[in-house]
Amino acid sequence: MKLKALCLVLLCMAAWCGCQNNKKKMNEKETQVLIETSMGNITVKLYNDTPNHRDNFIKLAKSGAYDNMLFHRVVREFMIQTGDPGQKPEGCQMMVDTAALRYTIPAEIVYPRHYHKKGALAAARQADSINPQKASSGTHFYIVTGKVYSPGALAELAATIYQSKVEQLYDELCKDHIKEMYLMRKRNEMDKLNALKDSLLRKAEEQMAQNPPRPYTEAQKKTYAEKGGAPFLDGEYTVFGEVTDGMAVAEAIEKIRTNGKERPLSEVYVKKMTVLD
Repeated sequence: MKLKALCLVLLCMAAWCGCQNNKKKMNEKETQVLIETSMGNITVKLYNDTPNHRDNFIKLAKSGAYDNMLFHRVVREFMIQTGDPGQKPEGCQMMVDTAALRYTIPAEIVYPRHYHKKGALAAARQADSINPQKASSGTHFYIVTGKVYSPGALAELAATIYQSKVEQLYDELCKDHIKEMYLMRKRNEMDKLNALKDSLLRKAEEQMAQNPPRPYTEAQKKTYAEKGGAPFLDGEYTVFGEVTDGMAVAEAIEKIRTNGKERPLSEVYVKKMTVLD
């Protein structure tokens, strides 16, 4: 009995210490980085609970990897993106090994604490189809400019996302029956084919119902209604910081005219980054 009691005390102490360490990390001063662009300055703070992304961003900023790097993708009412080491202003010489910067970072999706509100700093990544673990690009990042969503619009968006995820599950299930479905079509067995499709759709809906998307919190609803953002990305990409100053500059970059591929028609770029004390 004494041994059991001692073990219980030790477990409680370990849990308490872990809790205190987590609180200490959360209370640590957040590093800020000054991003000097060709259109003005933006200051961001980096979250301590996404340490791998924070440390990677600091390392790149200090090394000069982002110096003279174009904002290569700009989308109105959504975001501005940079981070492609091969995208430099015309006449600017490459100063870094671009191949060495093409790496990924394991996802650190701390949701719903961090979400895609206006001013969110997040890591871009490749699509789920080739990147199911949602690993982030080592260098690509974006700043959300977004738009305002009324409660009704947010509810409609949530329903659309839910249905989209059901359809994704359905497509995945269909892949497992692709030969069977092909033969049914070839034999003109349309009743069997439709019955199989219906059963797979029901299965997809059942799987989705067991693990539905997390509903938007009251804080998210309020923020999206008053300040805006990009809620359709929530829980899918790593948000690792936010703008603390210079949001007007990000919004000005967002309004630059672009071509059909969302690339700015005039060059706008990161001049340099400075990690602030």
